[in-house]
Amino acid sequence: MLIHLRTLHQPPPRGCAYVTRFFFSSLSSPSRLFSPPSGSSRASLSSRSPSPPTHRRLAVASSHRTAKPFLHSHLLCHLREPALSFFLFSFVFEGPNTGRSMASTEDKAASKENASSWKDSFYNPRTGEVLGRTASSWALILLFYLVFYCFLAGMFALTMWVLLLTLDDYVPRYRDRIPTPGLVIRPSTLDITFNRSEPQKYEVYTKELENFLEKYNDNVQEMNSECTPGVYTKKDEDQEKMDKVCPFKRTSLRFCSGLTDNKFGYPEGKPCVLLKLNRIIGLMPDGDPYINCTIKKDNPVQMHYFPREGKIDKMYFPYYGKKAHENYLQPLVAVQLLLTKEDYNKELSVECRVEGCSLRNNDERDKFLGRVTFRIKVVE
Repeated sequence: MLIHLRTLHQPPPRGCAYVTRFFFSSLSSPSRLFSPPSGSSRASLSSRSPSPPTHRRLAVASSHRTAKPFLHSHLLCHLREPALSFFLFSFVFEGPNTGRSMASTEDKAASKENASSWKDSFYNPRTGEVLGRTASSWALILLFYLVFYCFLAGMFALTMWVLLLTLDDYVPRYRDRIPTPGLVIRPSTLDITFNRSEPQKYEVYTKELENFLEKYNDNVQEMNSECTPGVYTKKDEDQEKMDKVCPFKRTSLRFCSGLTDNKFGYPEGKPCVLLKLNRIIGLMPDGDPYINCTIKKDNPVQMHYFPREGKIDKMYFPYYGKKAHENYLQPLVAVQLLLTKEDYNKELSVECRVEGCSLRNNDERDKFLGRVTFRIKVVE
């Protein structure tokens, strides 16, 4: 709708009074505004309201079909007060109710419809649907998924059962990944630092050694069978489990056994370190394996090995697995570092290797394969 208003400076013609009276008389009956005037009214308007000049005429162009009969050129006139003119045209083109009240009514209806549709998406009382499905539809889809997942569970159980049939309870199926054992130390740290005059500094190391050696006590190892030194201890071919376990007594570690000195030489600045090989099923090293340790410094450091010369007897090989070879314990080698005052307050790097056999100890890709390197520092 396009409305053009022009400011009028001359008094309005006589027909304006009729338009004004007709407008206010229509307040009680709004339908009169949108009904075409009768024949007498048209004649009266034509006789009373001459057509104003072109430069004083208020031009109105409207696409509103209902108000078009009323907005005849004879009914349009100049109103001196702009507010009254605006009120008149607003009333004519918007009807008896304001646009705000109509919009408010439409918004309320739309909000009620949205709230109803939102609630119906969860539960529709007219159709009995819950989340868009009836009770029978929910029952069918739940039954489908129950059967589907039961089928998947059955397939998984079947494949696991077939896989377990291919495994041996005593021997792993594949054993070629680690042909050489690693060498580990106790205390289980690669950086040993302590003050020999402060017991609380080295107590953590001595307690770990004491707890580790409890299962090597003589009264526990005496229950094992005696073995022939220097000879592999093998089981019979028709035997599933290895009943024979060779004993390794704690007393063979002598000064590093913790029996004569429960501080393992730490207060004197001569600490003990325990070494052992990791377990590998079926390992039988060639030759006579032993442990050899070196310290990277100009002046060599004297060391004591227990058992003598750090030897690992062949009778503790082979190992048949945790289930087939119960109560098996790896043999140990204790190394006591006889440090002097010149070695105190210095960080010393110690490297121990398995030598005298076919076990690898120089693999640059794995620095723990057949060897171990740790640091030790005694503070005075």
